[in-house]
Amino acid sequence: MEITEDEYVPGSDCESETSSEGGSILKKNAATMASPAVKDGTRKTYKGPRNRNSESDTSGESSITSLTVMHSQKTDDGSRRYTKKHYCLFYEKPQSKIARHLELVHKDQSEVAKAISSPKNSKERKLQLTILRKQGDRAHNVDVIRKGKGVIVPCKQASSPNVNPNKFLHCANCQGLFKKRFIWKHMKRCPLRGVLPKPGRTRAQSICAFAQPVQEGVSKGLWKLLSDMKQGEVVDVIKSDHCILKYGEQKYNIMGHRRSDHELIRQKMRELGRLVLKGRQVSPLKSLEEYIDPANFQHTVNAVKAVTGFQCETNKIAVPTLANKFGQSLMKVADIVSCDAKICGDTTKVQKAEDFKHIYQTRWREMISCHAHNTLEEKRYNAPLILPFADDVKKLHIYLKEKQQEYYSTLFNAPNTKTWAKLAKVTLAQMIIFNRKRQGEACLMPVQSFESRDKYTLNIDIADSLSEVEQALCKYFSRVEIHGKRGRKIAVLLAPEMIKSMELLVKTREVCGVPKENIYMFAIPGCETSFRGSDCLRCFAMECGAKCPKALSSTKLRKHISTMSRALNMNKTEMDQLADFLGHDIRIHRKYYRLPEGTLQLAKITKVLMAMEQGRLNEFRGKGLDQISINPTGM
Repeated sequence: MEITEDEYVPGSDCESETSSEGGSILKKNAATMASPAVKDGTRKTYKGPRNRNSESDTSGESSITSLTVMHSQKTDDGSRRYTKKHYCLFYEKPQSKIARHLELVHKDQSEVAKAISSPKNSKERKLQLTILRKQGDRAHNVDVIRKGKGVIVPCKQASSPNVNPNKFLHCANCQGLFKKRFIWKHMKRCPLRGVLPKPGRTRAQSICAFAQPVQEGVSKGLWKLLSDMKQGEVVDVIKSDHCILKYGEQKYNIMGHRRSDHELIRQKMRELGRLVLKGRQVSPLKSLEEYIDPANFQHTVNAVKAVTGFQCETNKIAVPTLANKFGQSLMKVADIVSCDAKICGDTTKVQKAEDFKHIYQTRWREMISCHAHNTLEEKRYNAPLILPFADDVKKLHIYLKEKQQEYYSTLFNAPNTKTWAKLAKVTLAQMIIFNRKRQGEACLMPVQSFESRDKYTLNIDIADSLSEVEQALCKYFSRVEIHGKRGRKIAVLLAPEMIKSMELLVKTREVCGVPKENIYMFAIPGCETSFRGSDCLRCFAMECGAKCPKALSSTKLRKHISTMSRALNMNKTEMDQLADFLGHDIRIHRKYYRLPEGTLQLAKITKVLMAMEQGRLNEFRGKGLDQISINPTGM
């Protein structure tokens, strides 16, 4: 395509995708602000960031304060100046007229030859040249971002020079650079969009964030977790802080194989990101590694207090649990820094990390933990004990059974996504209530666990040691083992109605739009996650007409069965079996899941106090508290 200076029109489709995306201006010194390229041979296609010899650190420690976004300029009379430049994918230098440059200099390249083979002013020709332009700009942007200084080139220039570079993302399809808040609009009309993603700003940002170049030292799995987070200041801090990334990598290596733990990893990294972000406002600390320096211990404490809402007047902490989590995370970060320093032979950094851990063990309780503990204890004072009523539990059981029969019949006759989701929610709620399981464990039951459940008949020798009723129960119910808290193996008992519903759910998964990648039994159609048991219970508790719907939660139902089991004459072995089924440690079970402390004091201890007050204590000598009978009115 031969274009002369007179024929060339700035801002045309050869230079930008649309008129709204083009027309931007580059400062005259933009070429000098971006670091010069070191060529390593002519490339025919863009295969990632350029390999340039530079002293930049790609570990995420580099600062982004020297990054600027190409912005528009105007002449003295207020008219636009068409001085925007784009970077060539093959020549690696800025060009004012990139389309003409590609045709005149790189016409022997296969991509350029394909583009100019189309008729002039055709849509195909303009599209191919636009793609090459965006690929060249992206290669330049990636190099600039990794070096931490220079000018990034967006598809639409900023209106002012004071624009945060972190507010931009490359499109996962065409590789053009757009503002995060508008990336979802572009993806709808992107020429390379293919299959449109589901609507939503956050979802579009996640797709584009995952398409960005993976930072050095970060695995693809962890990068996917970071991309799934809501993009913002906190995520920008996480991606730029190598200590947070190493902490996340350690967590991912331990728990990354379980998809249910991915949210926990994101939560831990976000907590540290919030700490660093707040620390930049209240202290001179800029990165997480500086928090591990013994000389900065007081700044670390101040940053933690600022994030958790510490009140100096009362020594109370607004979010005490978060304060405790910060302490645990900082100690793990100190261990990571110490190990890395030992590997590198940096004895100074090792000594700093060890000194920080010593100071932490000596002063952290005084500064943070004791205040967090006291705040938590005071919140428990006079806290009302809410346990579900037996009538409410019965109403909920009957209501769920009716809905289960209704949705099962509808799904069996006419499978559809809406009915599938309803039956999944009902079955999940039935399973949680009957087994008194934690909702977070039940909702993450894999399909494989259900299909591989024990279907064998009861062993004859074992059956002889059971009563007739117990043998009948073994034949009636089925047992499934799933992953529980802290890696424990826990059992779930399923009634025939539940099994029937779950078999139908498995059979109609694909028809009702459940992706093959979704491994969960109670999956959300069209997503890779599962329904939350707490949401299902809350909804059905409100609908069934219970007197106290708030009491019908998985936590309170577990508390109810554990507490009321104390009223049964269960021996130690039977108590161990119940605690094991519920997934409790027997020591915790005995300590916390007992009759309410307030009720015991009112019903038992008051007998002793009243007997002493009336001078009748000698009358009850040799008797236990249950054998003492005394009238509170004194009559």
